[in-house]
Amino acid sequence: MAAITAADVNKLRQMTGAGMMDCKKALSEADGDFEKAIEILRKAGQKVAAKRADNATSEGLILIKLSEDGTNGKLVALACETEPVSKVEDFRNLANAIIETAVEKNPATIEELSAYTLADGRTIQETITELVGKIGEKIVIGAYENVTAEQVVSYIHSNGKLGVLLAFNNVQGAEVQEVGKDIAMQIAAMKPVAVSKDDVDPTLAEKELEIGREQARAEGKPEAILDRIAQGRLEKFYKENTLLSQEFVKDSSITIAQLLEKTQKGLTVKEFKRIALA
Repeated sequence: MAAITAADVNKLRQMTGAGMMDCKKALSEADGDFEKAIEILRKAGQKVAAKRADNATSEGLILIKLSEDGTNGKLVALACETEPVSKVEDFRNLANAIIETAVEKNPATIEELSAYTLADGRTIQETITELVGKIGEKIVIGAYENVTAEQVVSYIHSNGKLGVLLAFNNVQGAEVQEVGKDIAMQIAAMKPVAVSKDDVDPTLAEKELEIGREQARAEGKPEAILDRIAQGRLEKFYKENTLLSQEFVKDSSITIAQLLEKTQKGLTVKEFKRIALA
């Protein structure tokens, strides 16, 4: 059995970020072999991750990076279980490393992003697993969005738990930036479900129709007119919950669609992404 020194334990701590007792135990099990000790710590992290797999991750940090020309925006949400963990330096450093990797590699999915290697030679997923082992609670990439358009505008709420990417096409001037910020903040606050009613998920539309029918039935309305009433309530849902039909929060006399036309003729919203940790 190799003698495990304090210097060995400290070296492994520096290499992995794991706790002192965990490092000492891993080195003892590995008979002083650092590579084996690192693997033991990784497996320990995997066990923690598996044990807490069903735990909710409603805290964390959202980061956004826009390309220099403003035509691409990337959003990463690194999620955890509790607010104190979201403030830990290792957690924040990892979130920054993930968004920088996303910018550099341009992955299409979370799975692809997780497989990329960081500067220390470990993959993002391996690094997350090791941090889970060190901290003792579930950590995941909760969301990854990659948006490209003629102009992308972003907004992150001050608590870092809510982010918006807003994509415009048919852009003709710089004033889109200012208006875009207002609309992105509206998306954050008003939670539209789609850009327009044509973009609403048919399953959601059918669900709203059924709710409308049941409400009308409970109100004692005749069966023959339930569908007509439900359709009217669906149109009200579209008006209140799709971006272009919503009233502009800074000027309720116009809708977002009218605001776009007023800003630049032909200006359109290609898409938006609203991600919240809650």
